[in-house]
Amino acid sequence: MKALIPAAGYGTRFFPATKCVPKELLPVGNKPAIQWIVEEAIEAGAEEVVIVTSPEKQILRDYFSESSLWHTRLAKKEEAMRELTRVEELSRKIRFVDQLEQRGLGHAVLQAASLLRDEKDPVLILLGDALVGGHPSASAEMAALSLRCANASVVGLELVPEEKVSRYGIIAGVPSAEDGRTFGITDIVEKPKREEAPSNLAVAGRYLLSPRIFELLETQRPGVGGEIQLTDAIQKLLGLEPVYGYLYPGKRFDIGNPEGYLICLQEFAPRTVQ
Repeated sequence: MKALIPAAGYGTRFFPATKCVPKELLPVGNKPAIQWIVEEAIEAGAEEVVIVTSPEKQILRDYFSESSLWHTRLAKKEEAMRELTRVEELSRKIRFVDQLEQRGLGHAVLQAASLLRDEKDPVLILLGDALVGGHPSASAEMAALSLRCANASVVGLELVPEEKVSRYGIIAGVPSAEDGRTFGITDIVEKPKREEAPSNLAVAGRYLLSPRIFELLETQRPGVGGEIQLTDAIQKLLGLEPVYGYLYPGKRFDIGNPEGYLICLQEFAPRTVQ
């Protein structure tokens, strides 16, 4: 399995903090947010992680790189050296591609097509501004579900209040009698009006999608907000093969804005930092 993390956004919801520091590098405990997400992908079974970034975020590449300077600085600090080694081990599984213009999540995902379109297994997509608590992770549980369903695509879900459905991609689906968390998706709509939403099951930052999604994105026209929406391509995928939704038990934290980031620090970090 390969993984993809879109991380090219400007971080305007967190401005001016993101003027120089990408939101993906904001610390959660003793690690930047994106490291938590990369580790989630690898622990779920990803052998390689592709990070979609921008030329303005060279610092992301710098973080996931080897540094002789830091080896010298930390030579006598065993615990810190272990953390440095951990980052360098992760870096060997990471590749970067650039998104040169901001045209939506679907467009960001499409930038990795040359690296991932020929994969046989579904590609794990983890949004760079979403941390998800819980063990096993949402990604690991979705990967297990995909295997049980003949390598089918799986979309991570969460329940949202009806007054907030217009902020998300919303699915219509048939629930499984087996666990109450699995749904056979029959439709998916990006940011519907409250009165038109098919449910309050929202797409929530984690996807495991057939490589066919890249082919669909290549011909996807701009949708809501004038952007190329991943949700619209998934809607087309529904007509070609089964797609399941999984209401994962872990809580998602939106770290792309100050309020969500503060909540994450209060609830996520104390449970996970050792």
